[in-house]
Amino acid sequence: MPKFLLHTCCAPCSIAIIEELKDEFALTVLFYNPNIQPEEEYLKRKAEVVKVCSEWDVPIVDMDYETERWREVVRGLENEPEGGARCSQCFNLRLDQTANYAAKHGFDFFGTSLTSGRNKKAAVIHPIATALGSRYGVEFFAVDWKKGGRQERANKLVAERKIYRQIYCGCVYSK
Repeated sequence: MPKFLLHTCCAPCSIAIIEELKDEFALTVLFYNPNIQPEEEYLKRKAEVVKVCSEWDVPIVDMDYETERWREVVRGLENEPEGGARCSQCFNLRLDQTANYAAKHGFDFFGTSLTSGRNKKAAVIHPIATALGSRYGVEFFAVDWKKGGRQERANKLVAERKIYRQIYCGCVYSK
């Protein structure tokens, strides 16, 4: 079974993806989101992802909470609009970590739940991830997870499991 590393931003965005991929791949979830602030919010979101992974016996890789590194990456872009250059830099940081980890640990594919977010554009995320996949020698699994009834399925799963649903993307500028 091919090995798949899924970068996950939160449980609401990833639950339907995890459900779909867990039987098709040797799936591992990676949680790397230094953009999420404050730390209490970060921990709350991470706990929900851990809960989902535990329920389905999906391994999870918990990366460091590097808010200072994130701040350095987006420095000078604080006034960018949501979805602008700041977001692209943030996506690049998180997906670079994911692709690098995937390559170092023998994964066949990597992907991200970012494209399931209503304000996250696959047309922005996919080229970033594809370039990183080429750089590290691991294939990016390019899917716009908003499509194919997945958002509806995710909403149902979130409601059934009483999963915490955040009200902002995660960074201090999106709050």
